[in-house]
Amino acid sequence: MASLQESLSKFKKQQEKCQSTLTSIAAKAESSRARSKSMSTITSASAIAKSPPTPVKFSNDTERLQHINSIRKAPVGAQMKRVIDLLFEKRQALTPEQINEACYVDMIANKAVFDSLRNNPKVRYDGNRLSYKSKHDLKDKSQLLVLIRKFPEGIAVIDLKDSYPTVLDDLQALRASGQIWLLSNYDSQEDVAYPNDPRAVIKVDDDLKQLFRGIELPRDMLDMERDLQKNGMKPATDTARRRAMADLHGVPPKPKTKKKKNEISKRTKLTNSHLPELFKHLNVPGS
Repeated sequence: MASLQESLSKFKKQQEKCQSTLTSIAAKAESSRARSKSMSTITSASAIAKSPPTPVKFSNDTERLQHINSIRKAPVGAQMKRVIDLLFEKRQALTPEQINEACYVDMIANKAVFDSLRNNPKVRYDGNRLSYKSKHDLKDKSQLLVLIRKFPEGIAVIDLKDSYPTVLDDLQALRASGQIWLLSNYDSQEDVAYPNDPRAVIKVDDDLKQLFRGIELPRDMLDMERDLQKNGMKPATDTARRRAMADLHGVPPKPKTKKKKNEISKRTKLTNSHLPELFKHLNVPGS
């Protein structure tokens, strides 16, 4: 019995010793973890301190607001041009609010811009909306042709340019179809549109007729083209190029046709036969 009691006593002592060892190991492990966590925190803090600060970037909305602000601080003339360009492009009547939304010109807040646009000859204002006002109110090619035919003496193309977006293309189409002429004014170097209408009555001064008939034209087209170029006009033909192409392809030049003399034959019906002296100089075969 005494030996059993002694054995139990030893066992208890061993358990207490093991428990003490485990507690010591756990305390050391906890201390090591705390130290490691502290070092990690210090390291990350050091890295943050060393990294450069991220540059501040403006958002797209900020850039847009800056753009709008620069437009509204621009001179009155610059804001007017922006609105007139918009009206020319859209070809629609727009309210001040729609204009502000489209090109950022606030005419409600800027009375000087509004008053200048309302009185501008290129702007039509109906009391609520603004629209582009061209010199001639045209919509298409047929109206363009009708207008040109009202000006037998010609109408400047510069006065037609802003009528509608495709007016220049329509002018070229009318010229190609032979319905109008497009000629350059020698003084202003501007194109002028003339109607090619046989019904049009064109009055020409007698002095101009005599001047025209008194000018002897060159017989060679090359000389004709050179004279046109000297006077600032562009020839419609290119004889030098045409002849060079003909020589290259071996095409012989066309022979000049001789005009037939008006001869009187026995079959010719003569009027005024009661005046034979009128026909003495005529050579009638077989007479």
